[in-house]
Amino acid sequence: QVQLVESGGGLVQPGGSLTLSCVASGSNLYGYVMGWYRQAPGQQRELVAQFADRGARKYLNSVKDRFTISRDNAKNTIYLEMSSLKVEDTAVYYCNAKRAPDEYWGQGTQVTVSL
Repeated sequence: QVQLVESGGGLVQPGGSLTLSCVASGSNLYGYVMGWYRQAPGQQRELVAQFADRGARKYLNSVKDRFTISRDNAKNTIYLEMSSLKVEDTAVYYCNAKRAPDEYWGQGTQVTVSL
């Protein structure tokens, strides 16, 4: 079992910045693919950023050059640094860890971008 706890969400004005954190605990995380998803009201959950093979990072096209995923292995924590936020970035953001056949989700953290 892997437990994921997100933090860092909140209300921010357009053009602002936020950094989300996800602390992972439980089983050894070796081999797990870690990433961030989001779900806006009435929309499907979508992948925002993810660590891919060999250290590469994968991003949703609409957040490239604005969001950065990073990790601190010593703290079992991944981050999502978000800048130049737009109203359309408003969503619940979820941390995800998967290693077939297992997949785990955090409880989500709300990000609201509004004047």
